[in-house]
Amino acid sequence: MQTGIPLSLYVHIPWCVKKCPYCDFNSHEKNDTFDEDRYLDALLIDLDIEYEKCHGRPLRSIFFGGGTPSLFSAKSIEKIIARSRDLFGFEEIEVTLEANPGTFEQEKFNDFKHAGINRLSIGIQTFNPVHLQTLGRIHDDRQALAAVDTARKAGLENINLDLMFGLPQQSTEQALADIETACRFEVPHISHYQLTIEANTYFHKHTPVLPESDDLWEMQTQCQQRLAEQGYRQYEISAYSQPGRECLHNTNYWQFGDYIGIGAGAHGKLTQHDNDNGDYKITRNWKHRQPQQYMQHAQQHHATSGQQLLKTEDIIFEYLLNALRLKDGTDINTFITNTGLNIEQLTSAVKNIDPDLISLDYDRIKTTDRGFLFLNDILENLV
Repeated sequence: MQTGIPLSLYVHIPWCVKKCPYCDFNSHEKNDTFDEDRYLDALLIDLDIEYEKCHGRPLRSIFFGGGTPSLFSAKSIEKIIARSRDLFGFEEIEVTLEANPGTFEQEKFNDFKHAGINRLSIGIQTFNPVHLQTLGRIHDDRQALAAVDTARKAGLENINLDLMFGLPQQSTEQALADIETACRFEVPHISHYQLTIEANTYFHKHTPVLPESDDLWEMQTQCQQRLAEQGYRQYEISAYSQPGRECLHNTNYWQFGDYIGIGAGAHGKLTQHDNDNGDYKITRNWKHRQPQQYMQHAQQHHATSGQQLLKTEDIIFEYLLNALRLKDGTDINTFITNTGLNIEQLTSAVKNIDPDLISLDYDRIKTTDRGFLFLNDILENLV
């Protein structure tokens, strides 16, 4: 078993108070079918099974995503962290919980901190009350502004704020106002990404009027400049951090590290290494998507819905799809370690890409400054 590749754990909590009209994640409105205890039991069984596939490997990070994981009790979250610690034997690792301002209660977040959560990702999206209503968020601007204070009073200082731009009827000035407000909190990390209309969402069926492409470009560039002025370095397409405060969990994804995925619809990727002949085998798997179906199958120790063995061309494409999102790309040793491939195979895969867009030498692969702005053009030439 290959042990040089970092390993992370993703835990999916699929329920929300309300489904947002732009959301295409595997999330479901909390209703009478919500059963926290039964779902917790399923997660713990799922975790035990996944651990057997990577026994002996250290865990780098844990990420509770959704849905709205903060709907779960701190007691349940603590049990998952405790079981993970018993299995993997870690002491201090990054443990992130996604939370929405509409689910914030001081006592509950005190308990989350006690449970082992040491990083919080808050789904603000915007501080503008009109835009919050348009996006169907359950919180208002007052709750958005209070969220960081609530987290800090609980002792949670490692905070990310999620913000969107390109919202219906949004101006550049309004997008900048969101950035200004977020920067005033001086949180370590800000995620800033464009609203996109995804299939199978309410916005796809009833598409709102969105800003024109020129306006989107203006929003993006001005917001990036403002973030840089406030000390936030863009280290990934939509991620900005203060020095040394990058998200370890997401960076592992972008560098093609391994991860276990437990919960309804969760995906995982694991690498096995045959020490006798040096061969790598990289496999993806995914769990049953519907919560009720997932819980039923997990109780029967069959939570996995499907799996895929990646071919060489799939590995190179997925690696570049992720690694080139990073502003600095990745070093070649990371590519070799995390894929089992060699630099000649990588060179062959990118030979048709304009050298004005990508830089590859024996130390590092990355986009140029121009290529970082036109990442989709690079990826299209890899297909």
